[in-house]
Amino acid sequence: MMRRSVTILGATGSVGTSTLDLILRAPDKFKVVALTAHTDVAGLAKVARATGAELAVIGEASLYGALKEALAGSRTEVASGFDAVTQAACRGADWTMAAIVGCAGLPATLAALGCGRTVALANKESLVSAGDVMTAVAAKSHAQLLPVDSEHNAIFQCLAGSPRDRVRRIVLTASGGPFRTWTRKAMEHVTPEIAVKHPNWSMGSKISIDSATLMNKGLELIEAKHLFACRPDELAVVVHPQSVIHSMVDYVDGSTIAQLGSPDMRIPIASTLAWPDRMETPCTPLDLATIGRLDFESPDLDRFPALGLAIAALAAGGARPAVLNAANEIAVAAFLKRSIGFLDIVRTVANVLDKYDPSAPTTVDDVLAIDDEARRIAAAFIEHRTA
Repeated sequence: MMRRSVTILGATGSVGTSTLDLILRAPDKFKVVALTAHTDVAGLAKVARATGAELAVIGEASLYGALKEALAGSRTEVASGFDAVTQAACRGADWTMAAIVGCAGLPATLAALGCGRTVALANKESLVSAGDVMTAVAAKSHAQLLPVDSEHNAIFQCLAGSPRDRVRRIVLTASGGPFRTWTRKAMEHVTPEIAVKHPNWSMGSKISIDSATLMNKGLELIEAKHLFACRPDELAVVVHPQSVIHSMVDYVDGSTIAQLGSPDMRIPIASTLAWPDRMETPCTPLDLATIGRLDFESPDLDRFPALGLAIAALAAGGARPAVLNAANEIAVAAFLKRSIGFLDIVRTVANVLDKYDPSAPTTVDDVLAIDDEARRIAAAFIEHRTA
């Protein structure tokens, strides 16, 4: 593999740090162009020094001075603010990791796609909210969009070399989260500390909560629709508690191809980082004899209604996925701040979907306007419930 220049949008988050771990293990294969973070000055400065990054950008403009001081004496250029993050995405790297959490990462991700290079997408919210807009930009610039989510990366690998019209069904697996066997009554007392403890994966707090409600799997269904140009009825979810099989593809001849691996995000990240080649990782190889068994069950939409809301939004299309995503982001943030209970997350999302049904977005500005309004309605609903 020739030496590849890389940019990481969201370098201090869970996916960003896993990506940097791989890059630092193979410094002769990668050159770091730009790194961004929202407010973590110390973390950004540390990885910028470790990688010799050309540019470090802190999203919070007021932290420019702190980052400048933290990188004093280095050769790393420093910038700050929303526009600087977007400009970092256009710095000309061969490969860009889009790992800014939430719809806030949409402008930078679109900027990276517009450059016509390779973008590894770990920000599912951008594709959920603006799937048609993003895929249009990628098609126009001839950018290569590679999925980083373990499920979508597994599907990408399972589809390799196969005609798309020979696919019967795409099946995403779900661990079921920490409350897979809990009753709705028991979930009324869930705290943020309990909810972020995923049984298999090490992830950021927002994604961990989404996994606990199964909203994460719903967002992934919407993402899969755009990534793989499939119909809603060609997508399915199966609960697989061991998280060994990351997804499967059923073909018209009756064959099913699955991708297996340890639950370590560095595996799908490495798949995109080295694509179309493969690279070594420190991840533990599978030992199926030790694992012993693989279990599967259907998702329970009564106990986990968030997945049902997402499936309905997927079927409806238009602006529904963007509204769903925005309301969920506000509700999850409120839960993490203890403003609402765990079950109030899905209640908030359902309320916003009932009240707000705008026309389908056709531009980035449309998407952002829908996102803003859905957030406002969600925040008002939460304020009313907690008043």
